[in-house]
Amino acid sequence: MDNQQVLNKRSEKRTSGRWKLFAIIAVCASPLIGSYLAYYVIKPAGRTNYGELLDPRRYPMPTLGATALDGAPLGVDAYKGKWIMLQADSGACEAACRKKLYEMRQLRLTQGKEMDRIERLWMITDTQPLDTVLMKEYDGTRLLRVKPEALQKWLPVDAGTSVSDHIYMIDPLGNLMMRFPKDADPNKIKKDLGKLLRASSIG
Repeated sequence: MDNQQVLNKRSEKRTSGRWKLFAIIAVCASPLIGSYLAYYVIKPAGRTNYGELLDPRRYPMPTLGATALDGAPLGVDAYKGKWIMLQADSGACEAACRKKLYEMRQLRLTQGKEMDRIERLWMITDTQPLDTVLMKEYDGTRLLRVKPEALQKWLPVDAGTSVSDHIYMIDPLGNLMMRFPKDADPNKIKKDLGKLLRASSIG
């Protein structure tokens, strides 16, 4: 076998190897691609969303400088791999804050066997101490402290509202992808949440 034939065989092996690599990447990425096509691109007639779909490219997750309650650095990316319902509010947690905590807990429970795919996250926007009774009541809600300015730069709001008025959804890859309106209807959120879980095999 001459040198040219050897070179040709090596080239064929490299090409074959590249195609195998591309095939593996395509198989691994297909659940993500499929879910986004289903939800963002392919919109069956008559389908409507209650929450506003957000383009993740416009709202990349910044470095928030968030911490756990003990002051240790901890970010939202610690919960990647799950769908995240996020609310932001003061540690004093007045009536509207408690209402959102209650609704997030109940919305997760209504998803039945799918509920383990969902995390609840309360981003606390000040240094107010938390009510221990409240923490026990909503045990399982993830708690992070973060400066409100960081959230205001990241989380979009409806006109005339603030970040604390909304519940947001983050997908399992850490992309901000949906916002629910102020005083949202939990039954309509439940339908959107069910659609998201059915449309995606990730998380």
